[in-house]
Amino acid sequence: MIGALSDAIATGALGVGSFLVMLLPFLPASLATEPEQIMIIVGFGGQALFASRFIIQWIKSEGAGKSVIPVTFWYFSIGGGAVLFLYAIWRQDPVIMCGQGLGLFIYARNLYFVLRSQKAEAQ
Repeated sequence: MIGALSDAIATGALGVGSFLVMLLPFLPASLATEPEQIMIIVGFGGQALFASRFIIQWIKSEGAGKSVIPVTFWYFSIGGGAVLFLYAIWRQDPVIMCGQGLGLFIYARNLYFVLRSQKAEAQ
C-alpha cells in the first residue's frame, strides 16, 4: 500500500517537473525524469512551513510580551506536517510517517479547539 502511494507521488512529481520544464525551459530537463529533484524541493518546502510556525509564534509572543500561540501557528503546523507526511510516504519512511501522522492529528485537534472557542466567544 505504501509502495503504491509512493509510486503515485513520484508520478505526480514527474508531472510537476514536466510542467515546470515546459513552462520554464531554462530549468534542467532532469526535473521531468527524476522525481527525487522535485521531492527534495517538496521536503525542504515542508520543513520551511513547519519552521515558520515557530517564527510566527515568536513574533506574536514578543509583541504581546508573553508566550502566545496564534491560530496561524496551527495552520502552519498542519501545512508543514502534511507536506512532510507526503514526503515521508514518498520516502517510505515509517518513522517520519508515524511522527507526522500523530502530529497532524494533534494540530488539527488544537485548531478545532481554538476555532470552537472563538465561535463561542463570538456568540
